[in-house]
Amino acid sequence: MAAQLARIHDAVRELSDRVGALNPERHRCLYVTHSIPDVMQEASAQMTAGYLEQHRELMNFLSAELPETQHLPHELVFCSRSGSPHVPWLEPDVNDRLEELAAEGITGVVVIPIGFVSDHMEVKFDLDTEAAETARELGIDYVRAGTVGVHPQFVSGLIDLAIERAEQIRGESP
Repeated sequence: MAAQLARIHDAVRELSDRVGALNPERHRCLYVTHSIPDVMQEASAQMTAGYLEQHRELMNFLSAELPETQHLPHELVFCSRSGSPHVPWLEPDVNDRLEELAAEGITGVVVIPIGFVSDHMEVKFDLDTEAAETARELGIDYVRAGTVGVHPQFVSGLIDLAIERAEQIRGESP
């Protein structure tokens, strides 16, 4: 979590540096994850909190951990929809939501990819190309937080988990 918070903090600060004081009436945080078909969401919620609720919980936790000066209204949006247009997928799409926000008078967004570990090509295209272009066309200041990727806190957390699981498998007390 610390690595993700550091990435978000940096992105919100970048938007603030660009536009001046952040204003909840003009700026938003858009947490982004991969869209999935509605039927997959429904199946995921049969035995667990479900895909959608897990992402909402993470979004709310991360937002609550930001310093008071960086609190902005936040919401969950989706990207990377594919497949038949007749099959319903989770919405809103990040680009569609940017258009709605512009119509509502929003002038700046921080886009935070929480459904992706690394800045792979799909993230780069969907967020750094398509969504950034949509924002630019709409006159919205656009900043994207980096994914946790190889952030030292994230990597060391993975190492700690691997060591802990290995100790458990060996019957040791972690």
